[in-house]
Amino acid sequence: MRKLSLTLALAWLVAGVLSAGARAQTQANPSHVHMGHVMTSFMNTPDKQGLLPVARAEAATAAQHAALAAKSPTDLNAMKLHAGHVLHAIDPSVEANGPGLGYGVKRAAQGVAQHIELAAKAEGASQNVKTHAVHVAAAANSTVQRADQIIAIAQKIRAASTAAEAAPLAAQMSTLCQQLTTGADVNGDGRVNWDAPEGGLDQALQHMQLMEKGEGGL
Repeated sequence: MRKLSLTLALAWLVAGVLSAGARAQTQANPSHVHMGHVMTSFMNTPDKQGLLPVARAEAATAAQHAALAAKSPTDLNAMKLHAGHVLHAIDPSVEANGPGLGYGVKRAAQGVAQHIELAAKAEGASQNVKTHAVHVAAAANSTVQRADQIIAIAQKIRAASTAAEAAPLAAQMSTLCQQLTTGADVNGDGRVNWDAPEGGLDQALQHMQLMEKGEGGL
């Protein structure tokens, strides 16, 4: 019995050492930490969500309210109201009040690009990470550029003096807000690529998932 107890204790000790070693190996890969910031959790986001999920949630809110603005082409007040909601979802530093999470598509997409580039530059980063990081960062940066275009259009809507002036801007804003997520087939080849200026948050997500798969399904 004593010999059996010693054997079990030794087995538990070995298992504990192996488990600790596996955890240390995972923690020692900083590229995976930055991948986690993009996909899983980041300390200053709402509910500590990943930067990419936050960007996608804010983009969905922006698209919803941009569509509502576009559906009210004769109601200047409605277009201005929803333009304000779009601004809040895109960049709450421009419009503090609205139905978004209070983080903004632009800030979240900038964070995606920053942290995936940090992942690629980190010690021990695999070629898989380095390759897909280029794709993710390009799509995220294109999203930031669209966000800036949307901000400019929404501000023009809020400054408009007639519905006739605001209506075409609202339609343009709605299209761009949809493209935050879907990206845009700019070159007309029948598909949306990850590279600038086509990529959107869908393409960023696609290549993050490919990156995770290449890293063993993190």
